[in-house]
Amino acid sequence: MRPGIHIVDDDPDIRDGLAWLFDSRGFQSQGWDGGPAFLDAVLALQGQWGQAVVLLDVRMAPMSGPVIFDQLKALGCPWPVLFLTGHGDVGTAVAAVKQGAWDFLEKPFHDNELVDRVQQALAAASVAQQDDAEARRLRQALASLSPREREVLDELIRGHYNKNIADHLGITARTVEFHRAHIFEKMGVSSAIELAHKLGRLQPLV
Repeated sequence: MRPGIHIVDDDPDIRDGLAWLFDSRGFQSQGWDGGPAFLDAVLALQGQWGQAVVLLDVRMAPMSGPVIFDQLKALGCPWPVLFLTGHGDVGTAVAAVKQGAWDFLEKPFHDNELVDRVQQALAAASVAQQDDAEARRLRQALASLSPREREVLDELIRGHYNKNIADHLGITARTVEFHRAHIFEKMGVSSAIELAHKLGRLQPLV
């Protein structure tokens, strides 16, 4: 199992202290003394991300925290990033949050607060991962629909009844019922309302 907490900080005392903290709370952690080695390890995952949170120091050399964060985004890495910052770097951390970082904490921070933030980030990442998996399933199901099924689906999500759909498409109501049942089975829904609700999350529809 890959570590759940990646600690990227060039201060060995901070890395060791945070590793002890999270290990004592039942998390798996791994420390990195800088961006290059950490990014090499991320790249080696080849998109098999699992769930993790990155604790990222703002001020490091030769690669700063914000630069590492930009590289993570470029790689498509979904891990929440929590910046650890000194007082003089708060503005930089705020800017990173505006660019998609999860949050930041100013040193010195309280252990319990840090652990709470990490737990919140992991929970949010888990929900996002489930949503992404459901979106992929729905897109695959949409792609599996026949042209006629897709026509019926478009009518269904507009709230049209079987008889109206039959009239619009020039087919019988029984044929509409047949296609409707197949659509519901493929999409994993039990009603047109549920179908419309799920498809509303996919923008744009494919």
